[in-house]
Amino acid sequence: MGAITSLFVRKVVAAAGPGTDARNLLASVGLEADATVDPKVMIADTAYYDLIERIASETDITDLPLRTGASMRCDDYGALGLAFKAAPTLQGAFSRVERYARLWTNVVEYELRSEGNTVWFFLQRSGPRRLGLRISNEATLASAAAIAREVSTDGIFDPIEVHLQHAAPASTRAHEDYFGCPVHFGSDRDALLLSKDALARPNRLGDEGITQYLLGHLDQELASVESPKSIARRTRDVIARALSEGVPKMEDVARRLGMSVRSLHRKLSEDGLSFQSLTEETRKDLAVSLLKQEQYSIAEIAFLTGFSEQSAFTRAFKRWLGETPATFRKNS
Repeated sequence: MGAITSLFVRKVVAAAGPGTDARNLLASVGLEADATVDPKVMIADTAYYDLIERIASETDITDLPLRTGASMRCDDYGALGLAFKAAPTLQGAFSRVERYARLWTNVVEYELRSEGNTVWFFLQRSGPRRLGLRISNEATLASAAAIAREVSTDGIFDPIEVHLQHAAPASTRAHEDYFGCPVHFGSDRDALLLSKDALARPNRLGDEGITQYLLGHLDQELASVESPKSIARRTRDVIARALSEGVPKMEDVARRLGMSVRSLHRKLSEDGLSFQSLTEETRKDLAVSLLKQEQYSIAEIAFLTGFSEQSAFTRAFKRWLGETPATFRKNS
């Protein structure tokens, strides 16, 4: 199960305003309103999305993610926030987020990707694109803008463009006013498009010595964090769930994982894997598991593993294990 720092929960509840019962909302996810804020206290991502959707049922949340993001400060993030402030440039600051995001969530990954004179800051979050997740993505990008403005020498930071995969709300005026640039909903990505010139500007509190000390501390923290499910395992999970609709394409799996095809290909390659080999392994392992369960007929198993015909499944299974599905079931 995914986890998100309780800091975000408290920020969302505070931003929701007087039209909601803050104490009750926090209690619904196991947090005490009067307790000391501790970013290391985590809650389930699904509980966080449930809470956002509960707020949406009680009040208009069009600008909730913007108000949430605007409330974020570097100091809220502990050592990571200090490292963000101490980075000599904004490029360095965003690089800290890319590397150390796992310290406050295991459901979001960030990627900086250069493109000509610009850099994409991608937000990649897996899971069904329910309302809570979509609002969380908006708030996350809004918070990135807020802390970038905090460390900028003149307090100004406006992306070139903002991209969000989900549909636009009835009005996007608040979003464009907040980000100071065009905001494209219904995009193929969740990301900020930044200029290299803006990223190269020195930070107001940049300090290389402090940066190196903090990075050493963050590396130790990162090493102590339990490793999230590997990208191979996450990819296999998505493939397995999709097989009953046919063999999924890589772009469809990448989208369900909340990342680009390029990122998925790169991450799998780093582990010496390919999408094709993972798909084949997933189909084989799923078939073996289902054949051990008598309630499924071989025809049903063929369908559940992405084959349109039982004969094609039989040929594939014989290639995998050297015997037919019927023989394997009989000998299991």
